[in-house]
Amino acid sequence: MSLPFQIACRPPHLVASFDAPQRMLSWSLTRPGFQVARRVAWLEVRNADLPASEDPIDSLNRLMADADLVDAISLITSRDITRHHLAQSEVEGVTATALATVGLSNGERVGQRLSEPVWLPGTINILLHVSCPLSEAAFIETLSIVTQARTAAVLDAQVSRAEVVVTGTGTDCIVVAAPQGADGARFAGLHTAVGEAAGDAVYRTVREGVAVWQRDFALLTRQQASAAE
Repeated sequence: MSLPFQIACRPPHLVASFDAPQRMLSWSLTRPGFQVARRVAWLEVRNADLPASEDPIDSLNRLMADADLVDAISLITSRDITRHHLAQSEVEGVTATALATVGLSNGERVGQRLSEPVWLPGTINILLHVSCPLSEAAFIETLSIVTQARTAAVLDAQVSRAEVVVTGTGTDCIVVAAPQGADGARFAGLHTAVGEAAGDAVYRTVREGVAVWQRDFALLTRQQASAAE
């Protein structure tokens, strides 16, 4: 597999670095919306890293600055970042590459906030890169397809919390990246090469991540039950 970025996993950071600046779209806490960047960085945190007296965005900015990652599009998670997952798909010359961390212990069902306390925070963070430039419309459409593929993977795994099948978590984040350039895809629907490649790569990445999280979560639950006996 030839990747469009280099991956460095040095806890608490997971960094995807591109050789050239890429155009990106996300709802990252520190650099949301359309941006141009060379790096996407995950930060693994615990409650102690985010003091209640400090705004979470200020905390994240401080932690990323300490790691010399201010320029990166930042993602935040409590999931073990060594449990990251990767998949790639090529359709009609368009290559889509997905990198994700997957946790679902604070899962939610769309349109229905759950009241059950979260005892082990988790989230789904996804970077999806496509090999061709994208128009603004195609970026937005690709973002919707990544969301759809993530949700399909979670639903197919039938993960539930408080006896409700979840569709994602309350803190999921997605970054879509593509090369800069004017002559790119104008649209990226499910019937296009971009849409098919993006959906396949994200679905397989998240599906694998959910399976690994389910095994980890079951083991931790058994260990906690044994400790309480």
